[in-house]
Amino acid sequence: MSLLRMSYLALAVLGAVWPMWHLLPWLFENGLSVPGLLDAWQTNAAATGLLRDLLVSAIALILWILAEVFTRRNWQALWAIPATLLIGVSCGLPLYLFLRTRPV
Repeated sequence: MSLLRMSYLALAVLGAVWPMWHLLPWLFENGLSVPGLLDAWQTNAAATGLLRDLLVSAIALILWILAEVFTRRNWQALWAIPATLLIGVSCGLPLYLFLRTRPV
């Protein structure tokens, strides 16, 4: 495996672990409250801006993944979509790059 692919994989793992490090204590304290989570994400203008930035980035990433998967027939790359939706762009993007750069 190339150094570049290992870097993508390491960033995908970091992008999964680091956000969860902060999210899981909040979930243990507040439970699985989607309205509470949305309120927390919109506590001020900076948090709201970041939420919208990540939302647009996630949509763009998913569209890119779908467009390339149907062109290149790299069906394994579809794993990056649930990673993006359930964890975030910080995991989904490097995971997609890792899956995309595998030897054909």
